[in-house]
Amino acid sequence: MYLGIDLGTSAIKAVLVDDYANIVAEGVLALSISRPRQNWSEQNAADFWAAACAVIDQLKVQYPVEISQVRGIGLSGQMHGAVLLDKKNTPLRPVILWNDGRSAPQSQSLNDFHPNLAMVVGVPAMPGFTAPKLMWLKAHEPEVFAKISCILLPKDYIRLKLTGIKATDMSDAAGTWWLDQANRKWSAESLDVTSIRPSQLPLLLEGNTPSGVLLQTLAARWGMGKNVIVASGAGDAASGAVGLGAINDGDAFISLGTSGQLFVATNSYRPAPSTMVHAFAHAIPNIWLQMAAMLNGASPLAWGADLFGMTPASLADIAEAGFKGPASLQFLPYLSGERTPHNNPDAKGVFFGLTSNSGHAEFGQSIMEGVAYTFADALKAVLDAGTNITQAGVIGGGSRSKFWVQILSNVMQIELIRYVGADKGPAFGASRLARMAVTSETPRDVCIRPEIKDIISPQAELVAAYLPKIERFRRLYHALKSEF
Repeated sequence: MYLGIDLGTSAIKAVLVDDYANIVAEGVLALSISRPRQNWSEQNAADFWAAACAVIDQLKVQYPVEISQVRGIGLSGQMHGAVLLDKKNTPLRPVILWNDGRSAPQSQSLNDFHPNLAMVVGVPAMPGFTAPKLMWLKAHEPEVFAKISCILLPKDYIRLKLTGIKATDMSDAAGTWWLDQANRKWSAESLDVTSIRPSQLPLLLEGNTPSGVLLQTLAARWGMGKNVIVASGAGDAASGAVGLGAINDGDAFISLGTSGQLFVATNSYRPAPSTMVHAFAHAIPNIWLQMAAMLNGASPLAWGADLFGMTPASLADIAEAGFKGPASLQFLPYLSGERTPHNNPDAKGVFFGLTSNSGHAEFGQSIMEGVAYTFADALKAVLDAGTNITQAGVIGGGSRSKFWVQILSNVMQIELIRYVGADKGPAFGASRLARMAVTSETPRDVCIRPEIKDIISPQAELVAAYLPKIERFRRLYHALKSEF
C-alpha cells in the first residue's frame, strides 16, 4: 500500500493506492488563502502540516487496516512557494505563493540584467518563482531575509515534518529559478545574482528515489510499520504527469486545477525563453518537460459560482443546459494575473459584451470559454517552442465537466482524453513515486496509462465558430493591457 499526498492551493488531498494501482481510499481537506494586499497571496506553513496530519488521521480512522499496510509515502505540491525557516526550522513569515505578483520589479531586473540565465533555468524570471520573491524580501523585509537558514518549497516542509530531512526533487526545484535544468543541479550563477547561499537550499534528489524514513512517533500515531519510505516526490505538474504515465517524449496533458498547465514530456532539455514556455526537469531521471503555465485554471469558475451562490458544478450544468454555440459575452479570466504567454502579474479579469439579457448560463459559459482561450494561447506558445501536440490527457477538478473538456477540444482543435480518477492526478502520481522509491521498479514498469474514461474530439462546426472568438479574445487583452 502506498500513500500519495498532494498539497494543493485550495486543498490537500491524499490517496491510498494498493499494489495493483487501485485507489482504495482518499481524503481531502480545504485550505484558505490570505490576500493582505493587491497582488499578494500567502498561506501559513503550519497550516500545511496541520492539514497533512488531519487528512492522514482521517484515513487512519476510516481505513485502519489499509493505512497500517503503507510501505511508502509520496509528496506532491503547489510549486514556487517560499517557505522560509530559521535555524530552529521555525517559519519566519507566511509562505509567499505561486500566484503572488509582488516581485514583478525584481523579475524584470533579473531579465534586464541577466538575460542569459533564462537558457540555464528554463524560462525568463516571473513573479511567481521563488528567486524573485527572495529578492523582494531582501529589499522590503531585510530583517527576515537576514534570519533565513533554509528555503523550502511547500511540499518539502511536510517532508521535513515527516522525516526531519531537508530535501526537494528536481521537478519542484525547477520552478525556483535556481536550478540548472540541463545538469540537474543548483545554478551557482543564479544563486549568486539573487544573494542566496547554496547552504540555504535543500538536498536535490530525483523524484522516484527515497528522501528519508517516516519518524517513528508519526508511524506509531498512524499505525504504520517501521521503515516507511518517504519518496522525494514532485511538483504538482510533474506528479500529475507521473500519474498519467506522461514520461515519454511527446506525451502531453492539460491540468485544469486551481491553475492551468499544458505539459509535454521531452527526452532532452529544450529551452525556448522567448515563448514563455517553461523548460524544466521532470520528476523522472533523464526526462524533461515543456510547460505553458497559466495562473487561472478552474479557479475562475469557482469564483463565479461563489459570486452567484452556486457550486462550480451547478454553474457548469446551467451553462451546458443553455449552450447554443459560443457565447457573445467574453471573459478575460486573469483574476490572478498571467504567466504564459504574457508574463503579466497585473492582468485583470474582464467581462466584455454585457447586456440586459446576460444571465447565469452565459456568465458560466463565458468563464469556461475564457479559460479555454488561454489554453489556445498556451498551445500556440508550445507550438512556437517547436513541439507539436495533436492529443492530450486532461486531469484536475475541471476535468470532471465533460462539457468544459468539449469546449477545450473545440477551441484547441485537439483530441482530449479523460482518464478514470483523473481528478486525483498529482496525489496518484505521488503514490507511484512512493512505490518506485520502495521497490526500485523502473518508471516504465510503474507509470502506465490509467484506464480511459472517454475520448473527446473537436466538433468541426464549433471549431469554426470559435476561431473568431479566440482572435477577439486576444485583441481584447492587447487593447486593455495598458489599462491594467
